[in-house]
Amino acid sequence: MKIGILGGTFNPIHIGHLILAEEVREKLGLDKVIFVPTYLPPHKEVLGIAQAQARLTMVKLAIEGNHYFSVSDKEIKRDGRSYTIDTIREFKKEYPQDELYFIIGSDLLKYLEDWKDLHEVAKLAKFIAGTRPGYPLEEIPSYIDTVAIRAVDVSGFQIRECIKQSRSFRYLVPEAVYKYITENRLYED
Repeated sequence: MKIGILGGTFNPIHIGHLILAEEVREKLGLDKVIFVPTYLPPHKEVLGIAQAQARLTMVKLAIEGNHYFSVSDKEIKRDGRSYTIDTIREFKKEYPQDELYFIIGSDLLKYLEDWKDLHEVAKLAKFIAGTRPGYPLEEIPSYIDTVAIRAVDVSGFQIRECIKQSRSFRYLVPEAVYKYITENRLYED
């Protein structure tokens, strides 16, 4: 089996994440894509991050109905800072005979050299970078393959700013996620 792994803060999950996962899945013929929300991301400020359980719930709501997509709470159960290498090792134990594809947005390429045990991650899983508007692909390491995805310029930061400013963010996230955010008043402060 060919399994895609898409890790992220998903703060909140939005259409850009979903399009990245779907287009990489389709273009590479992946059998499934597993979304892995982080508990605490190692390279991001913790301020403004919704509770891990809320982000996990939003991912579940966002992927509901897509039989190619699933969610793993491995990193959330682990607590503390989440490192990709630990997650990839766990997936390799769980799926020893399968091909793992670790999917990232091209916006993360500039941080790769700071990752813990990066070269082991690259040995255990194929790195796939989905192109993203505003992040030109320059000097891509040889162990990374790229997949061009539809241009969708949306980010969790933009969505959180819309919410703080009482502006509409509808249609930037799936409807179920929109309802969850508004009903639970996430990101308002």
